[in-house]
Amino acid sequence: MRRRDALRVVSSAFLGLAARAQVRKKKLLYFTLSSGFEHSVVKRVGGKPSHSERCLMEMGRRAGFEVESTKDGRVFDRGLDAYDAVVFYTSGDLTQAGKDGGVPMTPAGKQRLLDAVSGGKAFVGFHAASDTFHSAGPRDRAQAQVDPYIAMLGGEFVTHGEQQEASIVLTSRFPGAGSLGCAEALAFTEEWYTHKNFAPDLHVILVQETQMMKGDCYRRPDFPITWARRHGLGRVFYTSLGHREDVWTNPFFQAIALGGIAWALGEAEYDIKPNLKEATPFAGRLAL
Repeated sequence: MRRRDALRVVSSAFLGLAARAQVRKKKLLYFTLSSGFEHSVVKRVGGKPSHSERCLMEMGRRAGFEVESTKDGRVFDRGLDAYDAVVFYTSGDLTQAGKDGGVPMTPAGKQRLLDAVSGGKAFVGFHAASDTFHSAGPRDRAQAQVDPYIAMLGGEFVTHGEQQEASIVLTSRFPGAGSLGCAEALAFTEEWYTHKNFAPDLHVILVQETQMMKGDCYRRPDFPITWARRHGLGRVFYTSLGHREDVWTNPFFQAIALGGIAWALGEAEYDIKPNLKEATPFAGRLAL
């Protein structure tokens, strides 16, 4: 399925999810500290909300949730009780000063986040959330012991090649994606991440097809780029999509994102049985 067709197919799913306004609006904390590379979609100019902040707030207006955005890591020391979900578009070691002028988390704040998720707090990660708190060891190799944040998220960024049009395959009828049907492929232009250190209990939603891609980093078997998992009592959703401004306004991306948010908040139910071995049996191989 090409992009134009995919946009028509998913628009109804997007509108259906967006219509589910709640009596008490759920509140999302959108954290965009960039201790590593700062992406243009989270860059604030003149103190105004970034592109992704504006898009997420508009999605919330339609779907019935509120968004509070910050680059101040001290929010985790103050506690997370005021939020129903934490959303990351971050990069690097967040206990270090942000390249964007943001305030870093404390190590205690990081642990409070992990404890909150394992205790039942919803967590959603976009794109560079997997390029955050890297595991010790060589970047181009898998690790037996991963950083606790990566263990929570379910996978870790390795690298990416040039932006290009590439195909992804839907392998689940997860909320926001079910209208496409399983094993349905679509293609559009994005900065495509490669990943490693996958949690074995992932429920894989989108798979990166690597065969026709340009770049040595994609000379590997197909691997997950969007997934859901349980971390203790918490629900975790991650998608590597979201580098480009036009992706944030793409109805397919918005449907997937809203579905992930709805599921993480417990407003949509789905059986996220592990399917890593079925969907991407050789995902652990970083080279052919």
